Amino acid sequence: MTTLTRQDLNFGQVVADILCEFLEVAIHLILYVREVYPSGIFQKKKKYNVPVQMSCHPELNQYIQDTLHCVKPLIEKNDAEKVVVVIMDKEHHPVERFVFEISQPPLLSISSDTLLSHVEQLLRAFILKISVCDAVLNNNPPGCSFTVLVHTRDAATRNMEKVQVIKDFPWIVADEQEVHMQEPRLIPLKTMTSDIVKMQLYVEERAQKT
Repeated sequence: MTTLTRQDLNFGQVVADILCEFLEVAIHLILYVREVYPSGIFQKKKKYNVPVQMSCHPELNQYIQDTLHCVKPLIEKNDAEKVVVVIMDKEHHPVERFVFEISQPPLLSISSDTLLSHVEQLLRAFILKISVCDAVLNNNPPGCSFTVLVHTRDAATRNMEKVQVIKDFPWIVADEQEVHMQEPRLIPLKTMTSDIVKMQLYVEERAQKT
């Protein structure tokens, strides 16, 4: 077992790669399970040894990829506290917020043999929870849309306006109504702790959706 600092082997980049790949699968699955888009645009694939639903819509896929491409440097530097998938009604008021809370330890005790297999097992459990989350959530109104928010640590927030990872895809401050929901119901879905990352997933659900 070896103890490494975050700078060794550019480990932050490895963590960011793993989490962004996971978040891409998770976002697709949330959009499918919560019926934000018609089921016909999704195709069954296999990830983490479980079946998942992935969008076949080029523009939607590009938006998700571009978003995560911008999130990745924040995760790499341990500057992202939360990644939030917000599902909104026709009036752009949030009805559900899928919150991924992320933290990384300053020291990493790892062995490369077990690292990926162990983390993939933990991420598989998240995917399975998302797959069945509709059992604990109320139906959403028709015509919903979604957006992805990132909550950053204070130092990162001050620097974000200077950094534009993708041209014509800048960070903007989220609208207050996207960030806050009045008296939401909190539904914990899954928590994981590993040598390289801690992550918690919960849903904030609006009490009255219609």
